[in-house]
Amino acid sequence: MKFLRSSALTLAVGYIGLGLAALGLFAAPLWYAWRVTIQEGRNEILQSDALRLTEVFRREGAHGLVSYINTRVGMQIAGERQLLLADPALNVMAGNLAAWPATVPADPGTYTVKLDLGNGITDVAVVHATLPGGYHLLVGRDTARYAPLERRFWYALAGAVAILSVLGTVGGILIRRALMARIDGIRRTVSAIIQGDLSHRLPTHQSGDELNTLSQTINGMLDQIEQLIHGIRNVSNSIAHDLRTPLAELRSRLEELALTRPSTEQTFAEIDAAVADVDRVIRIFNALLRLSEIDSGLRRSGFVPVDLAAVAAAAVDFYQPAAELRGSSLTLESSGPAPIRGDPVLLAQALGNLIDNAVKYTPDQGTIAVAVRRGADAGSVEIVVADSGPGIPENEKPKAVERFYRGDASRCTPGVGLGLSLVDAVARLHGSELRLEDNHPGLRARIVLTQDTPQVTRAARANSEQGGFQHEPVYP
Repeated sequence: MKFLRSSALTLAVGYIGLGLAALGLFAAPLWYAWRVTIQEGRNEILQSDALRLTEVFRREGAHGLVSYINTRVGMQIAGERQLLLADPALNVMAGNLAAWPATVPADPGTYTVKLDLGNGITDVAVVHATLPGGYHLLVGRDTARYAPLERRFWYALAGAVAILSVLGTVGGILIRRALMARIDGIRRTVSAIIQGDLSHRLPTHQSGDELNTLSQTINGMLDQIEQLIHGIRNVSNSIAHDLRTPLAELRSRLEELALTRPSTEQTFAEIDAAVADVDRVIRIFNALLRLSEIDSGLRRSGFVPVDLAAVAAAAVDFYQPAAELRGSSLTLESSGPAPIRGDPVLLAQALGNLIDNAVKYTPDQGTIAVAVRRGADAGSVEIVVADSGPGIPENEKPKAVERFYRGDASRCTPGVGLGLSLVDAVARLHGSELRLEDNHPGLRARIVLTQDTPQVTRAARANSEQGGFQHEPVYP
């Protein structure tokens, strides 16, 4: 029953039906051409014989034609041709028919009539010609003469149908076995994944067929799912670790206050520290919620024309005092308005995170350069934040955008490891990616965003003339 419901059988039956239809479309015109050719050839032979006999009648008269017909009848194979000469009263004068057939029309012409040739009623093609003096000439030929050839044609057609049906059925069985072998491998892999073993992948081959392409696509999806699940596990562990520290500190402070009962001034100081611990926990949850919102793509519906040059200028002004406190140089390089379509708040946050990291990790008297310029591709804008800090080792760059990941150089600095994760999420939301490169020394963070339509450029120019894009950057 499974075989009867299989898609391979359906395909095989469909191809058999298509093959039979094609065979029928080929055989029908061939059969028609055969019948027409045979009929026309037979009629031409009969008319030629009738003309030849008519010419004999004109040269030698009725008695000469009688002698000629009797000679022809005696020489030919029995039943090969029907010849008959009758007088005006339709009395037989010569030929191999006993009487003038009543089924032959009186008017001269070519007809197919039924005659009794001694072995039963048979369809005969005849030519009826009228001779001078009212004589009647009849020349005929049995239409069943080519019946053996017609039977062979039908036998050959039936054999082709049988071969096509057998081959189609065998092909369907073989295709089903091949498909079931591939599907069984997919089923085993999926069952292993359902049971929790995410390392399994669908088997692939070098054939490059549709199932192989599907397997490769599903394997890519499984890689992404495995990465996401591992990321969730890591995030869960990191959240538990990062929340445990401020919560433990908060409990310790409150427990110490409850036990020691310090002075009012010291109590309020401890309360302020406890509030700072709570704020730290809230910031972690806010960052995670923001990342979840970005990953879901909900913020894409709020895209508006944005001038990245104006966003970068606001971010540099915001972090300029922090850079000056450390004696660092924070500069902006811009070649004019850089209009794109995006979320201004998220872009400001992403750029602010990059500058904040640069200020935080760049040593005193260092340099930080922010650049907004046209990209190498037409219609793109490039944002670059380069510093002279310690940079990120090559083996840690792929992990730097993971949530809660903190490299060895950042262990002693404040933060929870969500800054670059948010920047990468914002870049992906805008159809780009965060690229971390060496600045020799330091780190170069680069994002390439694609401009939208010419309407964005006009909107950006109009907003710039009216005083710039009105939004409130949110920096960490």
